[in-house]
Amino acid sequence: MTEVNAIERVASGVPGLDTVLRGGFPRGGIHILQGTPGSGKTTLGNQICYHHAAAGGRALYVTLLSETHTRMLLHLGTMRFFDADRLPDQIAYISGFGALEADGLPGLVTLLRREVATHKASVLILDGLVAAEDQAASDTEFKTFIQELQVQAGLHGCTVFLLTTAKGQAVPPEHTMVDGIVELTDVRFGSRTERGLFVNKLRGSDYLPGRHPFRITEQGLVVYPRVEAAFRTTTRPDEARSGKLSIGVEGVDAMLGGGLPEGTVTGMLGPSGIGKTTLGLHYLCRSSAIEPGLFFGFYETPPRLLQQAASIGLNLAGAVDRGEVEIVWQPQGEDLQDALAHRLLDAVGRRDVKRLFLDGLGGFMEASVEPDRLARFFALLVNELRARGVTTLYTMETRDVVGPGIEVPITGISSMVENLIALRYVERHARARRLLSVVKVRGNSFDPRLREFVIEGGRGLSLAGTFDGAEELLSGFARDRPTMDQTSVTTEDQ
Repeated sequence: MTEVNAIERVASGVPGLDTVLRGGFPRGGIHILQGTPGSGKTTLGNQICYHHAAAGGRALYVTLLSETHTRMLLHLGTMRFFDADRLPDQIAYISGFGALEADGLPGLVTLLRREVATHKASVLILDGLVAAEDQAASDTEFKTFIQELQVQAGLHGCTVFLLTTAKGQAVPPEHTMVDGIVELTDVRFGSRTERGLFVNKLRGSDYLPGRHPFRITEQGLVVYPRVEAAFRTTTRPDEARSGKLSIGVEGVDAMLGGGLPEGTVTGMLGPSGIGKTTLGLHYLCRSSAIEPGLFFGFYETPPRLLQQAASIGLNLAGAVDRGEVEIVWQPQGEDLQDALAHRLLDAVGRRDVKRLFLDGLGGFMEASVEPDRLARFFALLVNELRARGVTTLYTMETRDVVGPGIEVPITGISSMVENLIALRYVERHARARRLLSVVKVRGNSFDPRLREFVIEGGRGLSLAGTFDGAEELLSGFARDRPTMDQTSVTTEDQ
């Protein structure tokens, strides 16, 4: 069998980007970083330089723009990756604007050849490729310039990055010659905008396809690989598991046939205020050193969550203090759907979490700018959680407070979970009662009867009766079942 040689790579150092690139940019190649003004090209180029220097390499940053290096360095000074001690020995900034204006593309090639050799640069950034293209008398001359760069890259073992703004051509001439093309976008979705990154080309190498959202922060660019691409195969083999985890309420465990099957996903559906979070807290408080727990939520802040648990007799604060439970909370707002998923998986990985309470899926839905993605997104996310041996309990709010139907806001989501618990309100004798039913437990027997439950201060959630004397419970308006005396009809009555 022929041995396959691995491509040597230059890591970008950008969180998430090297995952998208399957390890980094192929070494010694020419790569285009393309985007509209303000999309983050200059930040990305500099981030690559400083990471390369931190790893022991040397970088040369050449600008073809009229902007001074002083202004650029002033802006870079706000970024954590910026390190003035690297200047000028490991990172050198020079302007190619004068050489280009005076001697055209041949003069620029001469400058680059000389400076790369002088600085022994292993990474070259050329910022403002559009200026070089404007100087070219024809497409042929511009292609010759790109070819000269390829020759110099090969001679010096230098990896070249060309920063440019797209001009709108169907296929710009340089795109056919370079080894890689990374495009930065800033797309409007209604009143929101979201930055995204595409890898359009990476010669001889696999990469994660599609749009990957990113942010520009104090760290520089942070890329969040699209979940459907990053986890199309799980990071570890899935295993069949036979254990069961207590949900924290004895009667509900009995209805489930002994508890939640290990390594499965359970959906808990119900209207606002019905007790979904309360039942989830019972589940979470069964965490231990060998079954670490994670609360990942959007609605209750950590202090309010701890207070709520204490009010129903659950010592969640103690579990947090002992390191058995971690609370990860993010306020509702304009977040990135994929960023939330990676934040969740990072928290799971930090402590090898076995019990996850996700409160609730609505937070992911509000973060999504592409609703059509949601079903596939959740399918791949829960597959990864299963493969990691996590037993997940999530909440999803339903619209109707009372009534026979449970409307699931994401099409197909119920088919992605092994277990389903429904919580409902029902009116009986002029009082609102709470009902719990187990809809399914895949591969296990369970108790399908409707059970009333109550939530009491100091005791939490507990099951009550089964409404044996009532009918039409699922209509939301229960009535007592008629007795034989009430239903019998005599001949005289007829």
